[in-house]
Amino acid sequence: MQKNNLKILVFVFAIIYFYIGVLYISSNRENVRETISRYGSSGNEVTQIQTKLKRWGYYNGSVDGIYGTKTYNAVKYFQRKNGLTADGIAGKKTLAAMGISNNTSTGSNTANVELLARLINGEARGEPYKGMVAVGAVVLNRVASPNFPSTVAGVVYQAGAFDAVDDGQINMTPSTSAYNAARDAFNGWDPSGGAIYYFNPATATNKWIWSRPLTVVIGNHRFCK
Repeated sequence: MQKNNLKILVFVFAIIYFYIGVLYISSNRENVRETISRYGSSGNEVTQIQTKLKRWGYYNGSVDGIYGTKTYNAVKYFQRKNGLTADGIAGKKTLAAMGISNNTSTGSNTANVELLARLINGEARGEPYKGMVAVGAVVLNRVASPNFPSTVAGVVYQAGAFDAVDDGQINMTPSTSAYNAARDAFNGWDPSGGAIYYFNPATATNKWIWSRPLTVVIGNHRFCK
């Protein structure tokens, strides 16, 4: 009888330990999902982090997509300034504060590239490739700015922001160049010089836009802040 009771106890404890292990693994997986980029990471998301932090004056290193010491320290600096836990890890809350989606599924990233490519195609079709990337960079610069919506879709569809949305050209199938330009913009290339506006002087009717500080002229577009 005692042996049977012992077997039952062993079985019960085995079940308990099994479920504790499952909960521990599940918790760790959740942390992995939320801790997207940290020291030693590399890739497109790190490039986005470096690009934004450099634009805002937190980071003075190269935009190389490698989460090294300078990136780690810049993230901590950003976190301290924004009331976040200063652990140097670009987790869910830190990425949200930077305006970077922490959704690791390719669907979200693909949707943003698709939308940006459509805008570039509608706004800069026929412009030099560098000018196409610059148009994409303007959208991302607006996402990073507190004066504009914090998502790509929010910026693109902001009322009156882009002619290609108003006249329906955004619904055209993007060219391969437009897709490549969108990806280059997401990867941190900004030929616009940090611009948040651009216009074609041959067609512009808004006098205010001429008052904005010029950053660069590419093709038929003047880029400005």
